[in-house]
Amino acid sequence: MKKLYLTSLILLSLTACSLPGLGGSATQNDVVIASGNTTERQIMAEMIAQMITHYEPEIHVDILTNLGSSVLIQQALLRNDANISSVMYTGTSLTGELNQEATTNTKEAFERVVKGYSKEFEMVWLPSYGFDNTYAFMVSNTFAQDNNLKTISDLGSIANELRAGIDTGWLDRDGDGYEAFKELYEFDFGSINPMEIGLVYNAIQSGDMDVVLGYSTDGRIDAYDLVVLEDDLNLFPPYDASPVIAKSLLEAHPELEMILLKLEEGISPSDMQSLNRKSDEMKIEPQTVAIEYLEENNYFENIEPESLNQRDLYKDILKEELQ
Repeated sequence: MKKLYLTSLILLSLTACSLPGLGGSATQNDVVIASGNTTERQIMAEMIAQMITHYEPEIHVDILTNLGSSVLIQQALLRNDANISSVMYTGTSLTGELNQEATTNTKEAFERVVKGYSKEFEMVWLPSYGFDNTYAFMVSNTFAQDNNLKTISDLGSIANELRAGIDTGWLDRDGDGYEAFKELYEFDFGSINPMEIGLVYNAIQSGDMDVVLGYSTDGRIDAYDLVVLEDDLNLFPPYDASPVIAKSLLEAHPELEMILLKLEEGISPSDMQSLNRKSDEMKIEPQTVAIEYLEENNYFENIEPESLNQRDLYKDILKEELQ
């Protein structure tokens, strides 16, 4: 039912996309990585590709890029147009593809997506890279110092004077959107200005907005000297980032498990901010950004990860062939 629902939801969108230029075939167990249209997903797709090529150069690897949403990425996986997703986020997939209730408990969210993806989609949601990319309220460093701001709650006393630039999609979002924010934090802003997420950073840098809602790993946070305010009442659920791989690909290439696990906890939130900034602000190609990071870390050759079949969460859901 889940697959049928997803197919009917976006069949027209995906059918209109021709997916040109793929040199490999997911149906033939070549590696095809579903990337996306965000810098973060593109960098991580390149990082996976480079890791696989470094350790198993005989495996053919391609990247399917510019998929515009997690749903489109998921559909590419379900249709066997791809067999690895470069990045999926726990909070997004929990309430999106899995259609489950949101949770602010990081461990619970992770366990539910691991089990849900295995049961519903025959895919393995791997451990986190080490960073998350959640919604985050932010202000300029100067504004934070002038008003002694460290948390979202600290905005309450001056909120009715503030101009807020808000991601358009967040306003009607269930669970952790605008209405939930007002109920939990018990204040509203003087003016709400909906805008595309990519525009909020320029709006606060130019002084047109006092506070904006952005993404926690965006490279412009450092570039524009912004301060991310602590979500002290835990409005936003966890959005920990992980790769996802089809079980069929792991059966064909079991060596990929240990290669991908070398990246577990290998990229901190500040690392990801820096990588995003190099691509977004310095205009360095995602492939170059990925290669430089892997070379700096010696392709994580010193990491000897614990296999999935030794972990309680995974060993009961993996097929016998993968153990």
